[in-house]
Amino acid sequence: MTLTPLDGWIYHGVKGFEGHLLEEIGQCAAHWGDLYHGRAADTPVFWNRNIWLAPFTLRFGSISEAAGALRVIQRNWRLTPTAHFRRAALIEARLPRVSTKPRLFPWIMGTAPMGGWTLVDPHTIIGSARCTSPFPGGAVTFAEDKTGPPSRAYLKLWEALTLCRAWPRARDACLDAGASPGGWTWALSRLGALVTAVDRAPLADRIRAMPGVTYLKHDAFTLKPQDIGPIRWLFCDAACYPRRLFRWIEAWLESGLCANFVCAIKMQGAPDTETARAFAAIPRSAVVHLSHNKHELTWMKTDPSESAGDSGSPPVPVKDRGA
Repeated sequence: MTLTPLDGWIYHGVKGFEGHLLEEIGQCAAHWGDLYHGRAADTPVFWNRNIWLAPFTLRFGSISEAAGALRVIQRNWRLTPTAHFRRAALIEARLPRVSTKPRLFPWIMGTAPMGGWTLVDPHTIIGSARCTSPFPGGAVTFAEDKTGPPSRAYLKLWEALTLCRAWPRARDACLDAGASPGGWTWALSRLGALVTAVDRAPLADRIRAMPGVTYLKHDAFTLKPQDIGPIRWLFCDAACYPRRLFRWIEAWLESGLCANFVCAIKMQGAPDTETARAFAAIPRSAVVHLSHNKHELTWMKTDPSESAGDSGSPPVPVKDRGA
């Protein structure tokens, strides 16, 4: 059995947006399924579901030897199948079980490292014990509500708040910009928050009638922070150009009237990498492609005092990208 460090990083691509990833990382040294081996990036890389930060190759003789070697390194591993599927499944069966069952929100995820691995030939594993995503394979599934919310957009909000290890508490004042038809407002009201939902389009009637919800028919981006006043959380899932969103958020940051932010950065055609990097440069914040995102990224920034649980982990998933 031989374990050898592998230079660079391995990027787990997002289905349908592989081209965006390749534009970010440049030339690949190798490619297995949706795993791309490239250089360790010196600038943030956004269009991925996970990055393997300390990759290695593991040459082994038997299935039990392969599983034993992974178990010695750490407990939690998630297979990304790319080839030799039956043999990979036999190795996986000998590893400690990692639950991928649908989660109930709110959920405080564990803090143990989550590694990734794949089988590239019958006797070679490529893996990494250290990854950027705490979710198995970079994805999380929630137990969905099929009747309450007017859309499935709330799932990306749940995912973002889970990564932040923070969410609004009862009676927290929240602004939901671009709220229609009300998926995020629905999720926030269910937490007991006081939500000002702003959009030129109407909320669904049942969302508008939920406890703590106030609807304001307006273009949110023409409202100044002083027009709203102090709030605990600002949320935005509005369709707008990324630069316009950034300018609006700059005004909120300068005002000091809000401590916590979750905003979808919607791409209009080609990805606006410059603006995504500007968001990522804001202290104590992160820009990620959530597993529930489409052609968009999500920017998150939270006050450390909001962190749920007693893990001691930072409430914002600041990714170790070597930048």
